[in-house]
Amino acid sequence: MKQIIYFLLRNKNFLLFLFLFLLSIFINYRSNSYTSSKIISSSNEVLGFIYNNTADIKNYFNLVNENEKLINENKFLRSIIINNKIDTITDSVNYDVTSAHVIKNSFRLTRNYITLDVGEKIGIKEDLGVISSKGIIGVIDKVSTNYSRVISILNTNLNLNAKVKTSNHFGTLNWDGGSPSYVQLKDIPKQADIKIGDTITTGGNSFIFPKGILIGSVKSFKLDNSQNYLELEVLLFNDMSNINNVYIIENKSIDEIKSLDE
Repeated sequence: MKQIIYFLLRNKNFLLFLFLFLLSIFINYRSNSYTSSKIISSSNEVLGFIYNNTADIKNYFNLVNENEKLINENKFLRSIIINNKIDTITDSVNYDVTSAHVIKNSFRLTRNYITLDVGEKIGIKEDLGVISSKGIIGVIDKVSTNYSRVISILNTNLNLNAKVKTSNHFGTLNWDGGSPSYVQLKDIPKQADIKIGDTITTGGNSFIFPKGILIGSVKSFKLDNSQNYLELEVLLFNDMSNINNVYIIENKSIDEIKSLDE
C-alpha cells in the first residue's frame, strides 16, 4: 500500500496531466461531431485493417492445408498411374510413392544435386527414382535421417535407360553439361524412324524407374561419329531451375533384384 501511495505522489504531475488530457478529448468528442466522426472513422479503419489481416492469415493457413491435401491426393493418383504403366518387363512389380519438397537445387554446375526434406526416418534409401508431375528428376544417391540427396538429371555422371515412346528403340540418356533445358539420348540405331517432337520416356530396363515416365521431346537429331547411331537432342518437360514438389518412387522388389547381382 505504501508503494502505491509513493508511486501516486511521485507521479502526481504526470497523472494530473494524463487525466486532463483524456478529459479534454472526451469533452471535444461530445461537443464536436466532426471530431467524433473522425475518431470513429479512424477506429473503423484500424478494425478493418485488423479484420483483413486476420482473414489473410486464415486464408494462408487454409491454403497451406489445401495444398497438403492436393499433394496427398496427387501422390495417390500418381501411385495409381505409375503402377498402371508397368508393362511386361516389370509386370509383377509395384511401386510405392512418397511426396517430398525440394529444399536445395543446383542446375548451373556440371554435376548438379538436389536436396529433399525426407530421409531414412520415413524409409527413404539410395537408388530410388525421383519424378515430378511433368517427368523425371533424378536418382537418390545419399540419405541421412531427415534428408536425402538426388543426382539431378542435369549431372554429367548420371546415365539412364530411355526410349522413343512410339517405338522400341532404346538408348542411353545423359547430359552433356550444356543447356539445363536439354539432355542427350545416344545409341539410337540410325534406321529408327525419328521425328521432331517425338516423346522420350524411361525405357523400363532398370529397377529404378518403370517404363513410360516422361522425360522430354525430340528437338533435333544427328548421326554420331560412328555414323551408325543417332544422337537426339531432348527438350526436358521439367524446368529444372524451378522444381518444388516431387515424388520418390520405390520398386517394392528392389532388394530382391539387387541380391541377384551379389
